Amino acid sequence: MRPPELEHDLDLDSHSLRVVNAIAEHGSITAAAEALGYSQPAISQHLKRLEARIGMPAIERVGRGVRLTEAGQVLARYALPVISALDAAAGELAELSGLRSGRVRLAAFPSASPTIVPRLLAAMNERHPGINISYIEAEPPEAVAAVRESRADLALTFSYRGDPHTESAHGLSVRALSREEMMLVLPAGHPLATSGTVDVSQLSGEAWIAGCPRCRGHLLELCDDSGFTPRIGYETDNFLAVMSMVAAGLGVAVLPTLAIESAGVPAGVVVRPTSKRNFRTIHVVGTPGARQVPAIAATLQMLAELTTSRNQESVRA
Repeated sequence: MRPPELEHDLDLDSHSLRVVNAIAEHGSITAAAEALGYSQPAISQHLKRLEARIGMPAIERVGRGVRLTEAGQVLARYALPVISALDAAAGELAELSGLRSGRVRLAAFPSASPTIVPRLLAAMNERHPGINISYIEAEPPEAVAAVRESRADLALTFSYRGDPHTESAHGLSVRALSREEMMLVLPAGHPLATSGTVDVSQLSGEAWIAGCPRCRGHLLELCDDSGFTPRIGYETDNFLAVMSMVAAGLGVAVLPTLAIESAGVPAGVVVRPTSKRNFRTIHVVGTPGARQVPAIAATLQMLAELTTSRNQESVRA
């Protein structure tokens, strides 16, 4: 028999559902508070109010941590679609005002920060000046997590062939925007610097400048396809540093065109395509109901226009 409280309107609020969803995602009140930007006392207050409404506990203590009760698991299972529906309803109300106002929270990967993002902000300010877009920089896994935890409405991400990107965004809406070519970055004095295209297998004896272990999977796969394992000479995720190291003759690298555009090509460096063209895909990720929010829909439309019209020619030294 259900508790008597359940015979009536539970009056659940989105804040409580976001709290439960964050605890389910992160496994602790501390981590949930950090993810949502709430204080721990605020999280506790939301939980107490929620438990009073449903008439049963939503979490239980396990050692020094917490876990969701069966009731909490039920709420967590429905939390994301409910939050998405509420956001969609808010969006339709905003549509009645003709997009005179609205808010979009965007997360995007670092090489999009000086390239795609400024163009998006400028274009949106011109076409829809009433829409306020806030922005945080985050690598794809963190950007997807921000959308899942309702800290961002949209995430610009990228994936390489074989990346588990779609898996990390399971349950969210993932839309491919464009592809960008991966380019070889060589010292100007390198024997292959004057080649039109470069066979990566010819670089098997070179020192490579690579990103962190989490970020170098595409390089390892590219070299593996060419029959060798790259010798990593230096490690950095800073594109300017990569360019400076290559210019100094410390090694060779492979970078996406957006990274090259953001860092610029300094003297002493040339950029060449590989003989077997290699690409990464740029995605936009949102909740399933995000497109129903007019401000978000307008932002998605603008992103599609910008990425379609963007010059896709390869970067040359």
